[in-house]
Amino acid sequence: MQLSNQAAGALLLALQKCLWEQTDIMPLLQEMVFEMSDDGLVVTNPPVVSGDLSELEEDASQEE
Repeated sequence: MQLSNQAAGALLLALQKCLWEQTDIMPLLQEMVFEMSDDGLVVTNPPVVSGDLSELEEDASQEE
């Protein structure tokens, strides 16, 4: 049994989200539902990341 590219991406997205929000990753991982497909395991409910891009643009302009 292997992770599909989609499942690997979902796990990395969960890690990035938790690092960004400085929260524990375990609740996100426990909520993930995996199903078997021809490509390997897939996540049927990947994490959703939303944010305000203007904050990133402000941070980038301040670094210049």
